Amino acid sequence: MPEAVSALKGASHTGFATVAEAGLTGMIQIRADLASPRLAAVLAERGLAVPAQRKVVTGGGRSLAWMSPDELLLFCTYDEAPVLAGDLTAEMGREHALIVNVSDMRAVFTITGAKRDEVLMKLCPVDFATLPEMELRRTRAAQTGVALWRSGPEEITLICFRSVAGYMMGLLETASRKGGEIF
Repeated sequence: MPEAVSALKGASHTGFATVAEAGLTGMIQIRADLASPRLAAVLAERGLAVPAQRKVVTGGGRSLAWMSPDELLLFCTYDEAPVLAGDLTAEMGREHALIVNVSDMRAVFTITGAKRDEVLMKLCPVDFATLPEMELRRTRAAQTGVALWRSGPEEITLICFRSVAGYMMGLLETASRKGGEIF
């Protein structure tokens, strides 16, 4: 079996902010009734709770993002994603749920630095001045659907489909070039 590689093999660019493809990241899509006690129990066994609307929670070395009223996205290590997806499916038993390893269909980027917001202000219709840490937005970056959140004091994480990772990196690189600061 060939070795797995991320969409852009960890490409990065440093301008007035640093943009980087985060590399291989495990991602498991969970479609289910988010009020389900069974789902809550399965997640609690892993140190996680169902996040509130538009929130991202962390626990047990993983993150869990609210994506829609019936959808979560679980972030884990790339290597554990296939087994973890199978375990979650088995543990949900006969309760209606769809749990899929989507690690190879998404790309993850980080935008870091004091002016990280300015990179995305050029691309997304989001009021970054009011975006709190760990609150997720599903939006567009130029013409591409993305999800993003403040994942740290000077970091924003952005995910998109792998098929547009090169385009996204081009957008982020151009928007972060020195001399292009907004403020």
